[in-house]
Amino acid sequence: MRLRLLALLMLLCSPSLPAGERLVYPRHAGSTAPEAYVLELLRQALDKSGAGHQLQPSARDMPQSRAEQALEQNDGSLQVMWAMTSREREQALLPIRIPLDKGLTGWRVALVREEDRHWLQTVRQLADLKLMRFGQHSDWPDTAILRSNGLQVVTSQDYANLFRMLNAGRFDLFPREVLVAWDEQARAEAEGLKLAVDEHIVLHYPSALYFFTSRARADLAADIGRGLEAMIADGSFERLFDAHHGASLRQARLDRRLVIELQNPDLPQLTPFSRRELWHQPAAPK
Repeated sequence: MRLRLLALLMLLCSPSLPAGERLVYPRHAGSTAPEAYVLELLRQALDKSGAGHQLQPSARDMPQSRAEQALEQNDGSLQVMWAMTSREREQALLPIRIPLDKGLTGWRVALVREEDRHWLQTVRQLADLKLMRFGQHSDWPDTAILRSNGLQVVTSQDYANLFRMLNAGRFDLFPREVLVAWDEQARAEAEGLKLAVDEHIVLHYPSALYFFTSRARADLAADIGRGLEAMIADGSFERLFDAHHGASLRQARLDRRLVIELQNPDLPQLTPFSRRELWHQPAAPK
């Protein structure tokens, strides 16, 4: 009897563990962009939030449109996703307005066919790109951004197929996030595709990659936001970002490229550009 009472007292006096929930995120089909980094960032943010949540991928691959629908309906199949922000997306879902990519989703270098690797060195302005065909996923907000700037866009619903389409000449260039372009090129090469990363220009439009939850889950958004803010404050956000992306940024040499500025008419007004610590600031061109 005494042993039972002692065990009960120890249980009552011990610090309680956080009773978090299982958070399901969308599994992405074949994509390297930028899943490993974003997942680790989310794990660390949840740890620092103290909420005790655990992460789990969806049972099947899930395109952005399906993930957004699941969150908007708050159907319980998904609790968090990450995507480039837009006016429509921020109306449907609840954004945590800390750019996971430090704004670099909007800095795009072009994948081209190997024989065209120096083709873009003659480009001087946006008008020079308007006769070219750009490849994009039909789900991505970039498609509307490129078209709104007068560029021709060819789309596919299959991420992996876009690389094969470029290799086959179905379009001329495939703008990719500066953080993943070289990894994608290496993977395409391993699959026998003859693609290269252009070294001459970089497209830029203001954008941000955010975590999103259902609008009915302000509690979860607050947990994620609290953890991300803690990471910014203690420097672990910057350390994780540099560990995953520092080499790609150095390889990109943005300071030696011609910057072609594009407008993003779908950028929400509440994008936190006033918080300079949240954004990557490329060096001025040399």
